[in-house]
This record gives sequence, structure tokens and C-alpha cells, in this order.
Amino acid sequence: MTDRKAQLAANLAQVEERIASSCAAAGRKREEVTLIVVTKTYPASDVRILHELGVRHVAENRDQDAAPKATACADLSLTWHFVGQLQTNKVRSVTSYADVVQSVDRAKLVTALSAAAVRGERELGCLIQVALDAESGERGERGGVAPDGAEELAAAIDAAPGLRLDGLMTVAPLAGEYAGRQRAAFDRLMEISSRLRAGHPAANMVSAGMSGDLEDAVAAGATHVRVGTAVLGVRPRLG
Repeated sequence: MTDRKAQLAANLAQVEERIASSCAAAGRKREEVTLIVVTKTYPASDVRILHELGVRHVAENRDQDAAPKATACADLSLTWHFVGQLQTNKVRSVTSYADVVQSVDRAKLVTALSAAAVRGERELGCLIQVALDAESGERGERGGVAPDGAEELAAAIDAAPGLRLDGLMTVAPLAGEYAGRQRAAFDRLMEISSRLRAGHPAANMVSAGMSGDLEDAVAAGATHVRVGTAVLGVRPRLG
């Protein structure tokens, strides 16, 4: 086993233990939570090692890094998640490899994603990014729609050819009433998810929690956690 593979295996084991312990504490089954490894800034060689170690979900946030990496790993059975703020001029590229876009936060993006998915004859999963630091009608500092805009966006995704409404995503906010209160933020997301599922029962995916706060996300009920640093370590950015 190479040094890098051994390092990643050890890190994965630690993250797995954290998720399993959090599930046990919350009275949840381990299989209720899916680990997504955020491979942004890390090379395709790491993605290959992660696949060898059993990882099946990976996430990227910059198309210019993700597109060549996805091509280099096209032979692997992976589900690719796009989690970054997405400009419409990158949509055609992103829809060529992403299976799920977790950062849908405006109607214009829904229209662009739909057109690209139809053109590429693909069905694209969509999560609405909810910004818990945004006032009504505004977007969050790190992207995302204000909570009261989620339902309208859900209806747009539901009606758009080539798109599938999978659920919600959030990033714990750095400002506003939920700053430093990750558990409260994730509980709020679950409330929004519960209301959304009343009209869209299949939209049951809740993506929340990262390396520093995955326990809070699991306790709140998240179905997916996005972990980068705790698995891959701190590495320099790609050029």
C-alpha cells in the first residue's frame, strides 16, 4: 500500500467512525447517511485511491478543476456532485459529468441546467441551496436562496425537462442568527425539508455538514455529509 493510500485509508476510517458514532447517538442506522468526499483541489490520482477504498460519491466546486478530473476518472463507478456556485456559462460543461448539482439557487440557473440536460440527453439531480443568512428575496454570502424562496424554486425544477428535484443543501452560515450555531442551522434546514417533502415527497435528500460539523448534521437528520479536509488533509491548491 502506498503512503498516500495508507493515509487516506486511515483518514477515511476516522471519518467513518465519526459518522457511525453520530448515527448511533441519534438513533439512526449508519446506512441512512451517505459520505460525499469533497475532492476539490486534489488530483485525479486521489480520486482513484478513494474509489479503491470504497468511496462512491465525490464532490467538486470549480468546473475548471472538475471537468478534466471527471474525464480522467470516467472509467470509475462514481457519482459526481457539483457543490460550488455555478455560473450559467459553465452549465453545459458541468452537466456533461455531474450527476447532481447541489447549488441550485435561482430560476435562471434552472432554465440553463434544463436546456443542457435535455441537449445531453441526461437526467440531472438538483438540490436547492438554502442560504440561512439571506433575507427574503436575497442570495446568501456563499450562494443559496433565502428560505422563503425554496418552494418557488422547487416548482421550477419539478417542471423543468431533464431535471429531478432531489432535496436541499446548505452550508452553515458565517453571519446572521445561525453563525456559530451549526446544529440550530441544520435543524432549520430539516424544517424546510419537511415542508418541501409535503408537496415533493421524493425530494428527501438533505446535504449538510462538513469536516468540522458533520456530527451536528447527522444529529439533525442530514442524509448526506460533505467531507474534504478530514479525509484528504490540507494540501496546496491546484494551479
